[in-house]
Amino acid sequence: MAKVQRGYRCSACGAESAAHAGRCPRCEAWNTLEPFQRAPGVGGLARAGDPDAEPGRILSLRDVPDDPGARLLTGIPEFDRVLGGGIVPGSLVLVGGEPGIGKSTLMLQAAARLAGAGVTVAYVCGEESPRQVRLRATRLGVEGSAVALVPEANLDAALAAAGELGASVLIIDSIQSVYVAGLESRAGGPAQLAEAGARLVGWAKEREIATIVTGHVTKGGEIAGPRLLEHLVDAVLYFESAESGFLRVLRAVKNRFGATDEVGVFEMTGEGLRSVESPSAAFLEAAGTTASGCAVTAIIEGSRPLAIEIQALAVPSHLAAPRRIASGLEVARLHLLLAVLARRGGLFAANLDVVATVSGGLRLRDPSADLAVVAALASAIQDRELEPGTAFLGEVALSGAIRPVQQAQRRLAELARLGLRHCLVPPGTAPVEGLRLLPVGNVREALRVALPQGRPG
Repeated sequence: MAKVQRGYRCSACGAESAAHAGRCPRCEAWNTLEPFQRAPGVGGLARAGDPDAEPGRILSLRDVPDDPGARLLTGIPEFDRVLGGGIVPGSLVLVGGEPGIGKSTLMLQAAARLAGAGVTVAYVCGEESPRQVRLRATRLGVEGSAVALVPEANLDAALAAAGELGASVLIIDSIQSVYVAGLESRAGGPAQLAEAGARLVGWAKEREIATIVTGHVTKGGEIAGPRLLEHLVDAVLYFESAESGFLRVLRAVKNRFGATDEVGVFEMTGEGLRSVESPSAAFLEAAGTTASGCAVTAIIEGSRPLAIEIQALAVPSHLAAPRRIASGLEVARLHLLLAVLARRGGLFAANLDVVATVSGGLRLRDPSADLAVVAALASAIQDRELEPGTAFLGEVALSGAIRPVQQAQRRLAELARLGLRHCLVPPGTAPVEGLRLLPVGNVREALRVALPQGRPG
């Protein structure tokens, strides 16, 4: 008779250990090992060398069909964009976000659109009762859709119901609300999440059924539970709220079938989430450019350019070590650009508290925005507005030189479409219709052009 397996599982990485230790042997995190036990038959694969194990299938690589299959379009443009062009059959997608951010609204809207297109959708409502889901559907105007609700918290029972229904898409809201029978652990615990994730992967791949699950995030901004869950799934999407409050940003951090830096922008309305057709205009409109310390640039997020605004504020500090606060921008990058601005531009902020932020709640990882950050910092330090209608594009080197950026033409075309008149760029940048380019070779020259009323230093 098979014995119950007992051990300890790391809540950070999902690694299992037979004995308790203060530190995880894999990820070396402290105090993350939690006890678990696995009932006989739970946990999938037989142990290596087990004489009772049945041999698995063997396929020749050349005999496997190379047809990726038709993707399922949700009818929500921004959602389909982040997924890489729709949902891949047999894939497992994890959508994470804070409670109340709009995950359930997005899932119900996607389920209704899919059902309206003739796709059989099973919606496991573990967090809400069918009546609550119906009230949400009425508010969204999709109460007449043919979405099949599965009010079941037992994962095996829910999967059996979806299989009997013949569903092509399964949505589970949320992964923390379902449980696997046979585990002595609460629903949403590390052991339950790891086992549920493993079962969902096997179920989705075997039956070629697209599966989407939602998950809550911790205070640290990560999906609650072991990181093993993120390793198992095909795509991990994070749903975040932008600074303006009414915008929502869906970001892909892992995608086996699309770009990992793609973002989708939504607007939260009384009728649910609406895809924003022009995110650049929404970001700039929400930010505004009427004060000092504001500079516009264009970045590439996934497959499209986005115009954003960098905002900076510098005020006298009464602290021995002035503060450096950054939102959407790495603090280390802020320190680096302040150092370049002091040494190569002649503007010092040693006695100032400096705050820098990116409009729309985006995370700035593109070095092409360096020149815009430097311009915003210089404007804030001198408390003078930059030249109206001017954008900034270029990477800043430690020497103060302005370096060229990739896909400059696409970025400049987006700035021209939004009505910007001038753009400071590295020398040698090809012109774009509707936008006057102002080549600058270094930081000091850029500040002289951007702040024409006075010369730094």
